[in-house]
Amino acid sequence: MTDCIFCKIITGQIPSDKIFDDDQVVVFRDIRPKAKVHLLIVAKEHINNLFEAKPLHEKLLSHMLLVAPMVAKQEGLHNGFRTVINTGAGGGQEIDHIHFHVLGGGGLPRF
Repeated sequence: MTDCIFCKIITGQIPSDKIFDDDQVVVFRDIRPKAKVHLLIVAKEHINNLFEAKPLHEKLLSHMLLVAPMVAKQEGLHNGFRTVINTGAGGGQEIDHIHFHVLGGGGLPRF
């Protein structure tokens, strides 16, 4: 995907405030934070959204969920955090590349 902003961040074509990087994901701070701490966990494999995830992506999706508490603790979110996965335009997804939001640090509204 040559026009995908997250693919360009993954390859280093666009700078980001990375806090974690491994063979499956990259984690960086959101440039338009909705909370004191707002991180994005982005799969290195380009998958548009959860609608397009397949059983072969099970390990990747599991890894993304396991990275969430690790980076949350790293960022001082010891009292908890929120994980959000927007899927499709109707779900508020703005970038067609699967990613999980990690939000915390106070001020989050209750559902």
